[in-house]
Amino acid sequence: MDLEVVGYIFAAVLMVVGIAGIILPVLPGLPVTFLGMLLAAWLDGFARVGWVSLVVLGVMTALSVVVDILSSVMGARRVGASRKALVGAALGTVAGLFFGPIGIVAGPFLGALLGELWHGKKLNLAARVGLATWIGMVVGMVLKLGLGFAMLGWFLLAWFL
Repeated sequence: MDLEVVGYIFAAVLMVVGIAGIILPVLPGLPVTFLGMLLAAWLDGFARVGWVSLVVLGVMTALSVVVDILSSVMGARRVGASRKALVGAALGTVAGLFFGPIGIVAGPFLGALLGELWHGKKLNLAARVGLATWIGMVVGMVLKLGLGFAMLGWFLLAWFL
């Protein structure tokens, strides 16, 4: 197999893994998708996807990182979450991966809930923090999915037009 073909296959794998990383938090997200796009553009000598498209894709990637950081924090902070709740949500997200789709959904909520309980909050407030953290993560995931598909659309338009 030609080395260039292997490079394009690797670029496509990076793009798919990046999109999957939006939903599966252990996998890297849109920055990996961007690397795949950059690799494909480089392999093509930047003939189809030039610097303007790459700058737009880079800005979208940077925006996805900002969304990733702010989404759950804003949801949690809105209801007065402690640092322990935020750490618990992150740990719950990772732990949830071992329990399939239910774990992915429930992990962040349970992690934030346990973090707040550990912080000494009452169950009622801890549950609100857990729910707000989970809603923030879901909103962030939806926004990142939108950005991911916008990036793919932009890349494909630049590639084929």
